[in-house]
Amino acid sequence: MLELLQAAAHEAANILSPHGPPTPTSPHSYTPTDFSVHFFMQLAVILLACRVVGWLGKKFLAQPQVVGEMIAGVVLGPSLFGLLLPEMQGALFPKETKNVLYVGAQLGVGLYMFMVGTSFAAGHFRSKAKSAMSVSLSGIIAPFLIAVLITPWLLKVPGLFADGISQANATLFMGACIALTAFPMLARIINERGLAKTSLGTLSLTAGAFDDACSWCVLAIVLATFGAGPGVAVLAIGGGLTYVLFLSLFGKRLLAPLGRIVEREGEMSLTVMGVTLMLFCLSAFIMDAVGIHAIFGGFILGVFMPRGLFVEELKRKVEPMAVVLLLPMFFTYSGLNTRMDMVNSPQLLLIALGVLLASIVAKGVACYVAARFSGEDNRTALGIGALMNSRGLMELIIINIGLQKGIIGPTLFSMLVLMAIVTTVMASPLFELVYGKKARETGELDALDSPLAKAA
Repeated sequence: MLELLQAAAHEAANILSPHGPPTPTSPHSYTPTDFSVHFFMQLAVILLACRVVGWLGKKFLAQPQVVGEMIAGVVLGPSLFGLLLPEMQGALFPKETKNVLYVGAQLGVGLYMFMVGTSFAAGHFRSKAKSAMSVSLSGIIAPFLIAVLITPWLLKVPGLFADGISQANATLFMGACIALTAFPMLARIINERGLAKTSLGTLSLTAGAFDDACSWCVLAIVLATFGAGPGVAVLAIGGGLTYVLFLSLFGKRLLAPLGRIVEREGEMSLTVMGVTLMLFCLSAFIMDAVGIHAIFGGFILGVFMPRGLFVEELKRKVEPMAVVLLLPMFFTYSGLNTRMDMVNSPQLLLIALGVLLASIVAKGVACYVAARFSGEDNRTALGIGALMNSRGLMELIIINIGLQKGIIGPTLFSMLVLMAIVTTVMASPLFELVYGKKARETGELDALDSPLAKAA
């Protein structure tokens, strides 16, 4: 009996081992079955970790589920799981399977940004554009000024940026990272806190939308110029602009029949959903093929999709799968690339803290000052600064692109992941501290039944 148990344990240990024939670079190679076994086990562990950490964050810190998932991704990577149980972590997430996880991650984040695009209300932002301009401009100008100051210093540290990158490209990338606001998360916080119809909420959403649009444009320029010559830049910029112009001129007209079919039938049929997802894949392919990134294709197409019942049905049928099953793969893929152990010297720790502090000052403090000069009272300006400082998922997207394209190295990537998590986690409690609690006591906002509001 003991021998049978030992044999069974030995076989179980071999499940996650490669079973293919030897190759010139490895004594064993992975078969399709090996990739399948790893993928399903990885996905099960990812979902468990994201649900547990997300629940803990919501229960004890009143953080949105997505914040817990960001942290869970880092937990599953080499920074914690790999540090405590390196052999188990290596067996579960071998480097040979990262490409499979990467594809799932891109599908998840692409679909998520597609859904964000369907919620983009251009008219709402245009109505408040003028009043939000000063806050928005300060949230762009200050981060890029900070980037101009700190990037030459960062370029002197080996391994933070790619070898041979120009100071201009490095500065533009850092400016985009610092200027970014987590627009989807900002919208979620504003809705959860009852701010959707307040001037503070509208002002923050409008400024956040402008800042994100500018950051993505800058990133597109960096991606276009950080290539193999002017032809790559021409293809990326020209192809991207052509595609956006095409959708601006013809997108709504060409896509409108999908909305009419859904309105007529009272629901989204599987055929309409299939066509919609096919268009999403084509849009993601176009932006990837011209040299920018698939997520741009998802978001841009979402902006021009029909509204009304079409979006309601799309969110009901597609969004749960994208958010619950696919998006967590993106957080884990980011976590697998995050190595906090690489910040292993006083100098690198000082740099990480410096980047974090510079990001908070350049975004939160700058937007607070701009709001005050725009005539807002101190409490409202503090609330705007707290909300605008959140970076969340959008920051992870932009730095993953930077790592994938070879703009930054793993050490700077880890520092920027830390900055994204800290600025996101601090947004809700800081807002409640400087604005929310007082506003609820005076009746400006409805009561918020959460541990955060009671503790703030």
